[in-house]
Amino acid sequence: MKILLMKDVKNLGKRGEIKEVSDGYGANYIIPRGLGKILDNAALNEYHRMLQDEAAEEAKKKEDAQKVAEQLSKITLVFKAKAGKSGSMVGTISTKSIEEKLRRDYNIFIDKRKFIDHYIINAFGKTSMRIELYKDVVGTVNVLVEEQK
Repeated sequence: MKILLMKDVKNLGKRGEIKEVSDGYGANYIIPRGLGKILDNAALNEYHRMLQDEAAEEAKKKEDAQKVAEQLSKITLVFKAKAGKSGSMVGTISTKSIEEKLRRDYNIFIDKRKFIDHYIINAFGKTSMRIELYKDVVGTVNVLVEEQK
């Protein structure tokens, strides 16, 4: 029995491959679990339609990420921090606090693990933080730390 795999199957093959399997294995395991379909024109058409849908979804996600990157480039987050006796900043600004401020003030949801620059900000002034929003889409948010009076 020739099977078109719709999902990866351990010890058999990857999604999209055509494999020859025994009739019992195909009829009792592969097909009922939705791991594959009997090879025919309908199965090939469904597979190609599934690939097109996934490609369209990927393109939409990338487009959305580019819009967020454009939004981020226009944003400067302002944080207030106390100064010590020597004039240096007391405390730090972490990626988590940047993420929370973006969510709270601009309704932009970014996971703190997406920050490419993982350093914490511990000085007054302006800093740019890069964020990987999607594959090959990197946004930059500016962070300004001012002295709290």
